[in-house]
Amino acid sequence: MRPARRDDGPALAALSRPFVHAGALRERPLSLYLSRASDFLVAQAPDGTLEGCLGLREHPAAGVLYNFCVAAHRQGSGMGARLLHAALARARNRSLTTLFTATTGSGRLFLQNGFLPACPALAPAEWARSLDPARGARVLSRAL
Repeated sequence: MRPARRDDGPALAALSRPFVHAGALRERPLSLYLSRASDFLVAQAPDGTLEGCLGLREHPAAGVLYNFCVAAHRQGSGMGARLLHAALARARNRSLTTLFTATTGSGRLFLQNGFLPACPALAPAEWARSLDPARGARVLSRAL
């Protein structure tokens, strides 16, 4: 695990693309991955390929986890849990008190790690407004 760098932007976009096509992630432009690369933690294979990523966007007192994906061939290996634990540690180090995320899937990994269903009105307003109701995402939160 390591913090992403700006030059990881194209690889972050490529890693995310299958999840966008499957409807699990919202499409984001390459410019977002480039400008917000510092939000991301990445899991990198020995050959330099990115195999997982998770963004942590900071808002006053709270953070939002987003764009969580693990390459298909690495799913079930514990990589997602390692990324999530690294993001939790990063959030604590930045003195965030609460984390939010939205998921269209089961949210199992989040729920296993202390996240609970939450009212979007409790989340950072800018992020909550950006949620697309048509996607049917559930908002989860966890106190740190």
